[in-house]
Amino acid sequence: MKILLIGPQGSGKSTQATLLAEHLGLPKITIGDLFRQIADSDSEEGKRIKQILDCGQLVDDQTTAELVKKRVSEEDVKNGFILDGYPRTIEQVNIFEPDLDKVIYLNVPREEVVQRLLQRGRADDTALLINKRLDLYYQQTQPLLDHYKQQGTLVEVDGVGDIQRIQDEIRKQV
Repeated sequence: MKILLIGPQGSGKSTQATLLAEHLGLPKITIGDLFRQIADSDSEEGKRIKQILDCGQLVDDQTTAELVKKRVSEEDVKNGFILDGYPRTIEQVNIFEPDLDKVIYLNVPREEVVQRLLQRGRADDTALLINKRLDLYYQQTQPLLDHYKQQGTLVEVDGVGDIQRIQDEIRKQV
């Protein structure tokens, strides 16, 4: 089973992806982890990714798509995977779209996401910056949600409440 978990920052998708991956016995592919793993290698690609990340920039869609394409073709994911963080935009889908069985959208109201992120206490988690990031997220993600809805793979799960209740609902959907 090939599953994408999607949701705004603070929606709990990483936690839910980890729980689901453990439950199904599938590898979890997190794009941030993939970037860091490659950046730690001594390859030319690793040095380039490290430089981008060290400058606080985003890795471009083409590079991201190529890295994901390479990762999902590896032997350990032949029976499936839980994907967290790709694709984030319709542009990324147009470059490379993994063959997904289900797309789980963790629906969490904006106000709840803002409160969760403010409670993390990170320096870049001010209400203003959080709302800027969320504006961009919703702008980029709505076309993606529409795309997966049209494909019939999108499932919406209420991402508010008890972690285990949310996980149980996700498991019912897969």
